[in-house]
Amino acid sequence: MSYKVGILGFAHGHVSSYCTMWQKHSEMDMEVVAGWDHDAARLEKAQQSFGLVPCASIEELLAREDITGVVIGAETSLHADLVEKAAAAGKQIVLQKPIALTLPEADRIVNAVKAAGVPFTMAWQMRVDPQNRKIKELLETGEVGKPSYVRRRHGLSLLNWPGFLDMWHAKPELNRDIWADDTAHAIDFIYWLLGKPESVTAEISTMFNPRLPNNNGTAVFRYADGSLAEVVCSFTCAAAENTVEVFAEKGSIVQNYGDGPSCNVPRPADAVGLKWYTFEKGDWTVSDIPSPANHGERIAGLAQPLSEFFHGQRGPIATAEEGRTVLRMLLASYLSSMEGRRVQIDEPAAFECQDFQAG
Repeated sequence: MSYKVGILGFAHGHVSSYCTMWQKHSEMDMEVVAGWDHDAARLEKAQQSFGLVPCASIEELLAREDITGVVIGAETSLHADLVEKAAAAGKQIVLQKPIALTLPEADRIVNAVKAAGVPFTMAWQMRVDPQNRKIKELLETGEVGKPSYVRRRHGLSLLNWPGFLDMWHAKPELNRDIWADDTAHAIDFIYWLLGKPESVTAEISTMFNPRLPNNNGTAVFRYADGSLAEVVCSFTCAAAENTVEVFAEKGSIVQNYGDGPSCNVPRPADAVGLKWYTFEKGDWTVSDIPSPANHGERIAGLAQPLSEFFHGQRGPIATAEEGRTVLRMLLASYLSSMEGRRVQIDEPAAFECQDFQAG
């Protein structure tokens, strides 16, 4: 029997990608039966695309007994309210990133999920990318030894996207800014690989257009053992190749073509996506895991793991608590850039200041 799901908000374009994949692949046993959005035009478009029942209110959708779970894809500013209502209604929850705008909002989400006891997951793309899973396996099995430095480059060419500056992603009251919105992916990737760091030193700036603030930056996270992890995110990036580098005691890992600027531009027919070198072998091992053909394929790849989560075939991709920790790391990076110093991840000052202008 198909799992019946409702959609609370179509602001995140990724949600429509999941719905499309669920329609095309009957083996996933997913049926999108209803949707709600405060934006009437978005809701009408979703109705036409997916044949779902449009709901006039959040309460109307959550009252439907045929809906077991929901995907929350509304603007980030609405996440806490929607999670609280969905959890109270007993619905299984998938939440788009980032978890919230502020730490108190993230606390509300964690508390609501815990109180209701409902299954919950963040929809983190990088945790399910096949090559990324292989990188994690190489670290966990010790094949390349203990890492000393991990670098993740991520970005998009947003200033060249027609109409992007008029979208909700660029409105601070709905989404803070693009650093909070999309750097969250790369920071979660580091957290997923290495755990929670002790501190961060960051530089975040605004380049080319002030209507897209904090669009260019780097953050270096320091761990108790001295290892470092660097997140490099530029949303003025036209093209790239390398996305991940890992330097470890027994070897190195290199991954290419793992985000929009790197997989949407031309590449050699024989381009290598993932490879690793070990001192023991004295040569590179090339992975047979293919690189995504384009960024849309990467996004669509999350539909299968989400269907497995809804069907109870796998646990959460990331818990609400993990989503909150990633937000802590993000907020600490803002404070570091603003004050020009190393900031502890749990430093209270990072969570008390809400008006971040790091550029």
